[in-house]
Amino acid sequence: MQQTDQVFQEMVNRAQSWEKVGDRRYIFLRCYSMMSANMPVAIQEGRFAHPSWVATLMLRFADYYFDALAQYDQNPAHAPAVWRQAHDAAKAQGTHVMQNLLLGVNAHINYDLPLALYDCLRSDWAGLDETQKRLRQNDHETVNQIIGDTIDAVQDTVVEPLSPAMALVDRLMGRMDEWLLSQLITAWRHDVWNVALQLLAASDESQRHQIKKEQESRVLERGERLCDP
Repeated sequence: MQQTDQVFQEMVNRAQSWEKVGDRRYIFLRCYSMMSANMPVAIQEGRFAHPSWVATLMLRFADYYFDALAQYDQNPAHAPAVWRQAHDAAKAQGTHVMQNLLLGVNAHINYDLPLALYDCLRSDWAGLDETQKRLRQNDHETVNQIIGDTIDAVQDTVVEPLSPAMALVDRLMGRMDEWLLSQLITAWRHDVWNVALQLLAASDESQRHQIKKEQESRVLERGERLCDP
């Protein structure tokens, strides 16, 4: 778990440094770090059928985030368009905390995750039987529960300090608003599993590239809707 701990600490350090200077990119990264912190605990509790695969996926998933961030910081034009959209919005004036959060979630789950899943499944997917494939999918879906368990803390510690009105929503709706966000993320993660399966089934790199471009377009379109006031 040492490498996982290092990645988590990098998330925490980066989010803290951004928060100190008012860089609203910390909003998504705080959320991401809180959810990531719960993953090693779940692994140690035996919640996954293939814990080593989950740990590898977690690290590969984080690689996509930090690689895109490095590209954006060096030259925004070189970053993936979905991350350019999210980071640009975080730097813009007047965006709501939930827009900043959901744009990051949109880019990371809907764009990065199917690529990370493909990377971590492609070497052995063809050799797995249907039961083994289902266990991989079950592990993917178990993460949904971990995310759901984290959302209430994210709202309390990240969202509400920036948007006191959300505290009123929380009091009026109880856990309903957290449930709605959890259901949204679960639906997105269900969709990207299917995108990963499409990538695995692609006959050649050209077809995989087309699948990636189509997914990128869907993610950008969703991001544009999230950016609307």
